Amino acid sequence: MAKGYFGRRKNVWTVAKNAVEKAMGYAYIGRKHKKRNFRALWIQRINAGARQHGLSYSVLMGKLNTSGIELNRKVLADLAMNHPDAFKAIVEKVK
Repeated sequence: MAKGYFGRRKNVWTVAKNAVEKAMGYAYIGRKHKKRNFRALWIQRINAGARQHGLSYSVLMGKLNTSGIELNRKVLADLAMNHPDAFKAIVEKVK
């Protein structure tokens, strides 16, 4: 697992073992951060799209919940970025 490491990290057993353990810990944490970062990105995109139609993110999400439209943030962000007409239709239906 230490293949490609530089210096003593690739061929001294204890140093390589410690480097691999450290890397595995960073990889585990990174997988959690990736989910967090994508959710933040989706929220920013939805907020930008909502503000073009006179709503804030929190107001839009609240009205989506009360109106019973069940679209997740990933789909809403994609609509706001790539299909603004469909996103506008959703916002108008919520209003």
